[in-house]
Amino acid sequence: MGDAITILGAGAWGQGLAALAMAAGQRVRVWSRRGTLDLAACLGESRIVVSAVAMAGVEGAIGQLRTLPLPTDLILVTATKGLDRQTQQTPAQLWQAAFPQFPIVVLSGPNLSKEIAQGLPAATVVASADLEAATQVQNALASDHFRVYLNSDPIGTELGGTLKNVMAIAAGVCDGLALGTNAKAALLTRALPEMVRVGVALGAQPETFFGLSGLGDLLATCSSPLSRNYQVGYSLGQGRSLPQILATLAGTAEGVNTTQVLVTLAQQREIAVPITMAVAQLLQGKMTPHEAVQTLMARELRAEGEDWWS
Repeated sequence: MGDAITILGAGAWGQGLAALAMAAGQRVRVWSRRGTLDLAACLGESRIVVSAVAMAGVEGAIGQLRTLPLPTDLILVTATKGLDRQTQQTPAQLWQAAFPQFPIVVLSGPNLSKEIAQGLPAATVVASADLEAATQVQNALASDHFRVYLNSDPIGTELGGTLKNVMAIAAGVCDGLALGTNAKAALLTRALPEMVRVGVALGAQPETFFGLSGLGDLLATCSSPLSRNYQVGYSLGQGRSLPQILATLAGTAEGVNTTQVLVTLAQQREIAVPITMAVAQLLQGKMTPHEAVQTLMARELRAEGEDWWS
């Protein structure tokens, strides 16, 4: 048998990661705060712990883990895509602050959980400042239908998966309004430099956003009705209100919270995020979907490519 791995979070993503780890030959336990299994018992001999909880549950998971005696060679993997509302930090930053003695590995990529559950082929990225730890995670999760790549830019990898959720809401609005392929292609093309601008300002490497966790995840999430963030945008474009949408949504659309945090962060650091600003106005009910489109179309004309890194 392979390594022992504990998955924190029994939602669709947690179950999907558990299935991937088992397909790679690992021994897997899944823990949920709503379940009956004791976390200490779930950890057992695990040397890799993967957090697949929603952003709102990260602090709780950290608190639970901090109460337990942990092995000195533990590797913590975060597969959450979001930003903390209070601190504006990423999940990896929260985990690293809580457990400075352990390597933190970020897992992110175009990995729609329903497709993962069906056993369809996919690829992802694991990233860490500790490449040895990232390599261990890479080897532990890779299989004949799940290809795992490696890089050394955890903040860029994490932000790619986080920021594209905001863009997926915008893409859903575009389709909900039936604006056509041309409009959506223009939106996604402009979404990428917006993501890069934020990432570079926060210390990421720009080239990371052209990989699986950036462009790859952007294409997957903005093109599939399986994406909850896309579903939110599509329903907004169809005229439904945000409370109505969230009341019937299966699971968490992290892009809703991320949008609000990102607006605050961008204003503090003076980062141009026009798509995010339009999505925020729409989510707050301060703008209709048509008005959001008009706002973006009415922006000052400029040369393409002049605003990639600034």
